[in-house]
Amino acid sequence: MTSNIVKFIYKNKIVEIKNPDTNETILNYVRTKLKKTGTKEGCAEGGCGACTVVIGELEKNNIKYKAINSCISFLPNLESKQLILVEDLIDKGELHPVQKAMVNFHGSQCGFCTPGFVMSLFAMYKNYSSFKEEIIRDSIQGNLCRCTGYRPIVAAAKSLNKNNKRDSFSRDKKITLNLLKKINKRSIAIVHNNKKYFAPKSINELSKILRTEPNSKLISGGTDLSLIVTKERKDLNSLVYLNSIDELNYIKENNKYIEVGASTPLIKFESIIKKYFPDFSQILKRYGSVQIRNVCTIAGNIATASPIGDTLPLLLALDAKIIVKGKNKIQVLPLDGFFINYRKTKLRKGQFIHSVRIPFLKKNIFKAYKISKRIDDDISSVCASFNIEVNKNKIKKIRIAFGGMSNIPKRAFNCEKVFVNSYLSDKTINKAKKILEKDFKPITDARATQKYRMEVAKNLLEKCFLEVKQRKNIRINV
Repeated sequence: MTSNIVKFIYKNKIVEIKNPDTNETILNYVRTKLKKTGTKEGCAEGGCGACTVVIGELEKNNIKYKAINSCISFLPNLESKQLILVEDLIDKGELHPVQKAMVNFHGSQCGFCTPGFVMSLFAMYKNYSSFKEEIIRDSIQGNLCRCTGYRPIVAAAKSLNKNNKRDSFSRDKKITLNLLKKINKRSIAIVHNNKKYFAPKSINELSKILRTEPNSKLISGGTDLSLIVTKERKDLNSLVYLNSIDELNYIKENNKYIEVGASTPLIKFESIIKKYFPDFSQILKRYGSVQIRNVCTIAGNIATASPIGDTLPLLLALDAKIIVKGKNKIQVLPLDGFFINYRKTKLRKGQFIHSVRIPFLKKNIFKAYKISKRIDDDISSVCASFNIEVNKNKIKKIRIAFGGMSNIPKRAFNCEKVFVNSYLSDKTINKAKKILEKDFKPITDARATQKYRMEVAKNLLEKCFLEVKQRKNIRINV
């Protein structure tokens, strides 16, 4: 069944909006329609966390709570979800335990950022049974504070370990579950002022839409695409929302590879990939923020084709493949060669990325590094990745890839040639660092200068092999 009415749960009631503006953000709706102004606009690009709200999603007869950036999420994306705002935490005149903790531990000064912190901590409070320092810091990494600082906020979060974890949302859980189940089986098709929005529930529906609407933009988290609306002030005239398709939300593992569906949130992938490639997981921990990773996808990162997309050099080094579908045809394409120019890929109209396949290379050494001005919630200046096969101190195979060094994520082919069938010596490393200048001619921009990027890339090359030697007891010849 297809509907032009968006339905979601708010305050234990089903809210229905017929043919909403498909480019309206959740933030704008909350502030101008619901008249709830606790949720703030700061950066309008998902970087500061002032706009954080929490959504509840049905997951195996349970509710999964996710903090998201409402400033870059479109209103129709609320379909079949529960919306929770900072004003909703108060129960019968009493502050929520998270709010009480922020008061008791002096977690606010000017207060502008406070609602966002409260909502991020609320999601943490609902999803974890205890709150260690790492969990707390991960939970608030997407929230910026300019006056209070993080010490009292972290202290407030730690104090929640003494709470019994019950609140009004626990009390009303059955009501919410029943309401979510009631509205969870519909596809959405909206037309508003010549702007279109589709949220298909199956791959088959998606294929049909792309045949009739080939110029549509595919959107999952929308953490990049939505900036066309919020920053460039332009319209997105036809959107197809992929995160409503359960068939694309999966992770499969076998002896040869791990396969990740196109609508699988990065936060879910992050915990799985850690078993195979710990460095990959560490880079993902610094990918945007929890708010971003709750909605964005690895397929979206690939399709966006940003030269500074954090997962892309890692996937290139790992020789990842992408499964592309369109017009009754399925292709398995190597990611290497998929990027053809700045923000341009081999993906054609009517095609979509179905999944990403990452091979296991159990005997290889995999290393990855991200250099940015901030540790958390920041864009790379340079991202580097290395996939190395060593046999008897000699490098048999190697794949080296960089982000931020070219107009596309790119392998360092000349540099790789220096290492193949070579011993890991200081001479080899120094030669490879020099050859790196043949592979890349980085630009100077607001994030870093050309000289800085090249120097950092060379240093990461050296850092990688020094760490390889240390970990694997590989001899380096002078």
